[in-house]
Amino acid sequence: MGPKFPAWLRNQTELTDVVLNNAGISHTIPEWFWKLDLRLDELDIGSNNLGGRVPNSMKFLPGSTVDLSENNFQGPLPLWSSNVMKLYLYDNFFSGPIPLEFGERMPMLTDLDLSSNALNGTIPLSFGKLNNLLTLVISNNHLSGGIPEFWNGLPYLYAIDMNNNNLSGELPSSMGSLRFLRFLMISNNHLSGQLPSALQNCTGIHTLDLGGNRFSGNVPAWIGERMPNLLILRLRSNLFHGSIPSQLCTLSSLHILDLGENNFSGFIPSCVGNLSGMASEIDSQRYEGELMVLRKGREDLYKSILYLVNSMDLSDSNLCGEVPEGVTNLSRLGTLNLSINHLTGKIPDNIGSLQGLETLDLSRNHLSCVIPPGMASLTSLNHLNLSYNNLSGRIPTGNQLQTLDDPSIYENNPALCGPPTTAKCPGDDQRPKTRSGDNVEDENENGDGFEMKWFYMSMGPGFAVGFWGVCVTLIVKNSWRHAYFRLVYDVKEWLLMVISLNVARLRRKLNLGSI
Repeated sequence: MGPKFPAWLRNQTELTDVVLNNAGISHTIPEWFWKLDLRLDELDIGSNNLGGRVPNSMKFLPGSTVDLSENNFQGPLPLWSSNVMKLYLYDNFFSGPIPLEFGERMPMLTDLDLSSNALNGTIPLSFGKLNNLLTLVISNNHLSGGIPEFWNGLPYLYAIDMNNNNLSGELPSSMGSLRFLRFLMISNNHLSGQLPSALQNCTGIHTLDLGGNRFSGNVPAWIGERMPNLLILRLRSNLFHGSIPSQLCTLSSLHILDLGENNFSGFIPSCVGNLSGMASEIDSQRYEGELMVLRKGREDLYKSILYLVNSMDLSDSNLCGEVPEGVTNLSRLGTLNLSINHLTGKIPDNIGSLQGLETLDLSRNHLSCVIPPGMASLTSLNHLNLSYNNLSGRIPTGNQLQTLDDPSIYENNPALCGPPTTAKCPGDDQRPKTRSGDNVEDENENGDGFEMKWFYMSMGPGFAVGFWGVCVTLIVKNSWRHAYFRLVYDVKEWLLMVISLNVARLRRKLNLGSI
């Protein structure tokens, strides 16, 4: 409909729904539109290229929806009628603080998304007045200060996303009152302290993402005991210490476990093979939101395909001991990252049973022994790193491993040999025995080649002896010469007679057939 805002709307005096989503409209919304005497039930002009400031003059019907997302609007947040129920302003350039009276002016809100703007200041206490709120998304802004203690007034809250801000302080214990909470995402802030025990009352949580903060203490055992529906547990890049609680192994629905970049001690729990969620089909209907996941050596943001990610990341966490054999039971695991630890022992022999594995990173440990031949069975593997270990023996070949030919995958394993490294294995300098049909040059270096050489050498003398032995005898001895030519003459006459008889017999049959 673009590029200009449709001028014919100026004459529409009874509009209740204006939906121009993704209509190719750019520039600014004309002033006359904001001044129309309308009471809208829905205003959706998202996913265009509109800019300018948004005034507070629009009027709305009770239960209305406003979507200005994915545009270039600037200036302060608009404060409209108290009738607005759903407000989507994400992916714009709104700036300044969230108005302190925001919650009082728009108390009917059920869904609020202010993410990916340039908002600053603190989270207003008036948010606690949004008693009907289901989703609160204020991620990717510049909000600072602490998280207020107003959660008791939001009894129906379903999703909280405050990722990528500058929030500090501790998690408020009043969050434990959110008994309908399913998604708690507060990663990449400056939060600290221990996780409040009241949080264990949120037993229905599906996603718990607190990565990229400064939380400390032990990872609470009650996460495994009181949150049985967890699909995603991400505590990456914090200051957690102690051991990884074995109670996490009871999370049978877990598909993503990321505890990397902490300061744990002790072993990887041997029961990790009990995480049956990493060995079963993924229920895409239970996934919402987005998540930063470290895969294939880089950290990427996953949104619509998050349900396809199946990952275990315990990297850079000061863990020791062996890689548990049980990890090979996780048949649908896509990413296994245990790099930068103090792991010893061998790579599990049954590693080839992880048929869904795309990324395997065991680098910078103290693993030893040979690389299991079964690793060649990992036909989905496209990122492998075994560098900086004590592995030895010949590198397996075949299937997907043939395509992973970067020598850096195996560097700093002095006892490893074979392609793609330049180190030769014992016996590589001795050329193997060739099979039948190989070229003469290769055969000359084994027993068969030796016999063939004498065969070709004897052909010349054998021909000379046979030819001249007969010819010289016929030349010297007259009786033998006459007998030889008589034999040749008799054979010729016999062949002519046989041919003549057969031809005559054939003609007679043909004549009888014609009569």
